[in-house]
Amino acid sequence: MYDTYPLRLAALFVVGILSGFINTVAGGGSFLTLPLLIFMGLPSAVANGTNRLGIFLQSLAGVGKFHSHGVFPWRFALIVSVPAVAGALLGAHWAVGMGDAAFKRWLALFMVAMTLVSLYKPKGVVLTEADYSPSRWAAITAAFFVIGLYGGFIQAGVGFLLLAGMALTGHDLVRGNAIKVFVVMVFTLFALVVFMVNGKIDYGLGIILGVGNVVGARLGASASVKGGNVFIRRFVTVMMLVFAVKLLWG
Repeated sequence: MYDTYPLRLAALFVVGILSGFINTVAGGGSFLTLPLLIFMGLPSAVANGTNRLGIFLQSLAGVGKFHSHGVFPWRFALIVSVPAVAGALLGAHWAVGMGDAAFKRWLALFMVAMTLVSLYKPKGVVLTEADYSPSRWAAITAAFFVIGLYGGFIQAGVGFLLLAGMALTGHDLVRGNAIKVFVVMVFTLFALVVFMVNGKIDYGLGIILGVGNVVGARLGASASVKGGNVFIRRFVTVMMLVFAVKLLWG
């Protein structure tokens, strides 16, 4: 089904490290790994499911690293994970039944869309949960449901949406990143089960990718706390456009 040539597997591991770092610092790392899995010969749905295995492992590592730095708002992260999981289950069910051609078109479209989202830098006001009105809680709930729906369907670029959604919460960028990684970990676990039940995961490639993701996530969490991701954002933007063109014209 796919090329097992050692250099390709080594490339998958290295890209996994880069992806794990990018996903933890900002978002969009799956725009590198998902097309790579497709180019290695996996059907789109299997590539989508296999990528989730790496995402879950990297998120688990990232959460642990953020927690060790003492910047993790556990209560809020748990609350917003609930609507995100509901959306992710719907999105994952949609994804497993989609054909290759349609999925590639959606992936290319979302690459371009997420490129624009990645340029947005939210400047939300500083709030505490005690300041939230019922209307703000409703907006947060709706936003995280939609984010989960997208994440369950395609995953790639969901970090950008989550960071943009932080403008509603009043959390700073460091805590926002910690919340993002936790929410992704939780809804990815549920989406992963959907892909597993439908036989849409290549466990061999997923483990290789996942080990690389874990290494990158631990590095990315430390870098996120220390600050600075302008280069990463620019790099991801360029790579997203390159892969979008490849998927549309390749």
